Amino acid sequence: MFTKGFAVALAALGGGLGIGILGAKAAEATGRNPGAATPVLTIAIILAALIEGIFILTAFAVNFG
Repeated sequence: MFTKGFAVALAALGGGLGIGILGAKAAEATGRNPGAATPVLTIAIILAALIEGIFILTAFAVNFG
């Protein structure tokens, strides 16, 4: 059965994977072009906040009552 708790768990898993992939690609981009480290870091922080925001919206949108 697909429950509300399972949906929140999937959102958390997706958010964690998304932030992990984002961090890996940002580190790879910085390794390839160290001069672009600051813009890459800025974009990575903004995208990580957006990914985390989607999970937070999902967690608070579910009514467990």
